[in-house]
Amino acid sequence: MAMARAFLLAVAAVAAVLAVPQLAAAADHPVGGTGSWDASGTSYNAWSAKQTFKPGDTLSFKFAPSHDVTEVDKKDYDSCSGANSIKSYTGGSAAVKLTAPGKRYFICSVPGHCAAGMKLEVTVAAAAVTAPAPAAGKPHHKRSVAPTPAPAVAPEPDASSTDVSTPTAAPAPKSSDAAAGMLGGKAVVGLAVGVAMALAM
Repeated sequence: MAMARAFLLAVAAVAAVLAVPQLAAAADHPVGGTGSWDASGTSYNAWSAKQTFKPGDTLSFKFAPSHDVTEVDKKDYDSCSGANSIKSYTGGSAAVKLTAPGKRYFICSVPGHCAAGMKLEVTVAAAAVTAPAPAAGKPHHKRSVAPTPAPAVAPEPDASSTDVSTPTAAPAPKSSDAAAGMLGGKAVVGLAVGVAMALAM
């Protein structure tokens, strides 16, 4: 029993260490640098251009009850229209999770406020994967890779043979499968830590 407990604690410790970089990677961005969402003359886009936003980060808005934060598409952002909003936040504060790479657009939908400067465009960067640089002094050879051949299509069966089946290609994985894998990994880490804590009692 003691051996099993020690093993589970070791697994939980390793899982927790591996989870730390993911937890540390997410950042909270107070909008405008202070989180204040108002028509005071702050250039939200100048502020945004100096930031690096990644999936998992959060935008924090703080605003008076006379304002709102409305997420819109590019067309409505350009025309300062909240008529076709994606999501609207009221109540004085909003925490908006940036979940995927791409552009996000926010305005205050109160008439005149967007035109007075209450608009924000955010570019969420894709997670960068960097390859290690080749070692100095060693020649770098490019390897050519032959293209993958297309799957062969089975010939049409003749009328005398009805027992032939045509092979089908497996469907391409969905992009959401990668996100599900990350969430699944976090669930495993959480479960491992929970088991370790329960056993430690």
